[in-house]
Amino acid sequence: MPRFILILSLVFLTCASKSGDIIIAGSTSVQPFIEKLAEEFMAKNPKIKINVQGGGSTAGIQAVFNRTCDIGTSSRNLHPSEQGLNVYLMAMDGIAIIVHPTNPLNNLTHEELREIFAGRIKNWKEVGGPDKEIFAVTREEGSGTRGAFEELIMHGTPISDACLVQDSNGAIREIIANTPQAIGYISAGLVNERVKALSIDSIAPTIENYKNGRYKFLRPFLLLTIERPQGVVKSFIDYLLSDTAQKILQHEGLIPAKILNNEREGF
Repeated sequence: MPRFILILSLVFLTCASKSGDIIIAGSTSVQPFIEKLAEEFMAKNPKIKINVQGGGSTAGIQAVFNRTCDIGTSSRNLHPSEQGLNVYLMAMDGIAIIVHPTNPLNNLTHEELREIFAGRIKNWKEVGGPDKEIFAVTREEGSGTRGAFEELIMHGTPISDACLVQDSNGAIREIIANTPQAIGYISAGLVNERVKALSIDSIAPTIENYKNGRYKFLRPFLLLTIERPQGVVKSFIDYLLSDTAQKILQHEGLIPAKILNNEREGF
């Protein structure tokens, strides 16, 4: 990362927001969806400026505790040591296993997937594919997506050090789109025509399968605050949880909180 960009990011994370401004930091999985909704919100509220940053779920949670952002975002549940924050479920997201569109496989079993990322299955022919080496791509430590993948897929089996590590969903998607032998995992809401999402145990990552409970690999998209939201922060969180924003999230491939009948604390 260029030095001036790093310095700029640090400045944002170490400065309190000005009146009428909102600083959001955290999950790179949540980031593109928050950015889209922030644009919609600012268009209707031109006096409010919203700065959306990534950094990962762990960084976002810590930023909330340190009061260096107004809203943190996480794509994993909080650890016991991270309790004490106000938590609002914005949506649920599937973890999609993606490969290059030319890969002939359409399905992997849960066990095959775990063995691939553990480094024990190294060739596509071992799972019914071509006789070519597998290039597995994973997220960095501290990523909410990686944390959910480790919990839901790996079940305590370490991810191999041989996997290529990337720091965002977008970076993984780009590598998979340009590497026919690669496999990775990203937010299901970010799957596009440049990659192919595999079924796991013959169950596809679709909203219908999320809702009926057949696709098990889901994680939450959380909004976090250190204090009870007030002012412009309250207004923006209210908007994120409104019918209007929830419909946008559903259109973008997420599962709105209201669809799952999750209760949320009223402000």
